[in-house]
Formats: sequence, C-alpha cells, structure tokens
Amino acid sequence: MNAMRTFRSGGVRLAYEQDGPAGGAPLLLLHALGENRGSWVRVVPALAADGWRTTALDLRGHGDSDHADDYAYEAMRDDVFALLDELGLDGVTVVAHSVGTVVASLVAMDRPAAVRRMVLEDGPLPFPADPPRPVPAGPGPGAEPTGYDWRVVAAVARQRNAPPARHREGLAEITAPTLILGGGPSSHIPQDQLADVAARIPGARFTTIPAGHMIHDDRLPDFLAATRAFLSEG
Repeated sequence: MNAMRTFRSGGVRLAYEQDGPAGGAPLLLLHALGENRGSWVRVVPALAADGWRTTALDLRGHGDSDHADDYAYEAMRDDVFALLDELGLDGVTVVAHSVGTVVASLVAMDRPAAVRRMVLEDGPLPFPADPPRPVPAGPGPGAEPTGYDWRVVAAVARQRNAPPARHREGLAEITAPTLILGGGPSSHIPQDQLADVAARIPGARFTTIPAGHMIHDDRLPDFLAATRAFLSEG
C-alpha cells in the first residue's frame, strides 16, 4: 500500500491508504472488529494488479483512526459516506469482512447509487445474538495494549445483542449485486443465518469457503478466486 492519508468525519480523524492505478475503478475495503487496513495486506496487491484503485479504511477506533465516543454502525456508515465525498467517489465496489459487512450493508441500503457491487465475507448478522454476546466493562487487569479502542468491542456486542430492525428489513432495499462468502461450520458465524441474509438481498449469492471466519487470511487463493470471478461479471 501507499502512504497513509487522513480525512475527517464529524470531527473524527480517519486514516486510509490507496493502491492501484489512479484511474482504476474504485474498490473500498472494510476490515473486521479489532483489525485495521493492514488486514488486507495480501489482498490489495492482487486486486490492484487487476486494475482496481483500492482504498482501505481504518474504521473509527481502529488502527491509525481516532478513538470516538460513538461506535454505532450508523456512525461508521457515515464515515464511509464522508470518505466517498472526500474522494469524489460514486459507484464503488465494496469488499468487507465481519463487522465491516454491516457497515457496507448500511451504506448500500442508505446510498444505493454509491455501491456498485459488494463482497461480504463471513459478517455479523442482523439477528439477535444467541447466546447474547458479553459486553465488556473495560480491559482486564494487566491487559496488553491493543491497536483498537476496547469500547468498540462493547458497542459492537450491544448492537449484536439487539440489532435495529432496519439492519434486517433494509436488506431488501439493497440494489447492488452481492456475493456473501461464508466460512463454513468452523466459523463462529451461524451459516444458516448468513444464507438467510443472502435470501433477503435481491439476487444475492451465498458461497461457502470452509476456512472458518478468516477466509481471506487462511484461504487467500480461494477468496481471491471467488471475489475475482464475481467482480468480473460487472
């Protein structure tokens, strides 16, 4: 990737990096909880070589982006809107993992013209977590420093336990062709619910790559093959 750049969204400074040809079709990468833009370090060179102009964002509270008081998925969605506006982008392709898939879905629901296609990798679901996720009150005694704000974990747990109805009902409003990649039975994400999400998004496809939750880390060639095949259709 190239040098880090920053922009502001509602007073929060956010970091991103770009790679690939300047005139390439825009592709946005959104990482998982507790990760950062470096999560895509092996994915970016492959997609950039295909001619995509990639933009990898550090979500608020992660990596080089500021910690914030609000970690609602809607705040993260608004950060993506601000990034697209900052860069003058429209009709982007989005590749997202885990928590990033929720953000991507909200962007596609609420600004349909902004999203051309989506690949959603083993993401959290718009159904109440069963059993409920524990909500941490803070880092444990002697906890090592992390590259993210621990309050993000608490906020995501609360939202997973009681997701807004809009997160589920709005799936039917997504117009972007969508590929959902599931990690199979070794993933902690219920795969039947992922299939349900795919059924709610008009025309979406659900494909299993039995790698567990970290598909693009543990089965990179298969992840790239599925992603490239899907993106080549558009």
